[in-house]
Amino acid sequence: MSAADGIDDRELVARFLRARDESSFRALYRRHTPALYGLALRLLEHRSADADDVIQDTWIRAVERLNGFRWESTVRTWLASIAVNCCRERLRNGWRWVQEDDTLPERGDPEVPPLELTLAVDRAIATLPAGCRGVFVLHDIEGRTHEEIGALLDISPGTSKSQLFHARRHLRALLR
Repeated sequence: MSAADGIDDRELVARFLRARDESSFRALYRRHTPALYGLALRLLEHRSADADDVIQDTWIRAVERLNGFRWESTVRTWLASIAVNCCRERLRNGWRWVQEDDTLPERGDPEVPPLELTLAVDRAIATLPAGCRGVFVLHDIEGRTHEEIGALLDISPGTSKSQLFHARRHLRALLR
């Protein structure tokens, strides 16, 4: 743990911008990357190599734009919006890697161990269309509001609600 780890984001950003202080950047990176990586991993169907690339792109863009950050949201929310956009670009550009074992456990199997169930849920989420998957992950996993999701994905809150409804319906049908 470095001395910079106990400092709030605003001060770390100021230190980084003032002198390109590496320890301040490392503290920001360590503080926010785990959550960003989890978000990217879920949006990119658990493809770790692609999530790694998105995290790298996210931080590159963040450093380039950090001077213009207006503090209208938290640093984490701002970084998450950059990560979501990087994921959307990756998906929009036709990226899709097909998993070899795309099967779910048989329905009605009462003895599905918790790890297998978790993997089944992850695989089921990965089958959602990109828009529904994004809304589902941001709302039900990340805890974002429909207004925040609308701002992140450039959709209306009503569209976010609709996509969440369809995502939940699809997942219920798959996991029954």
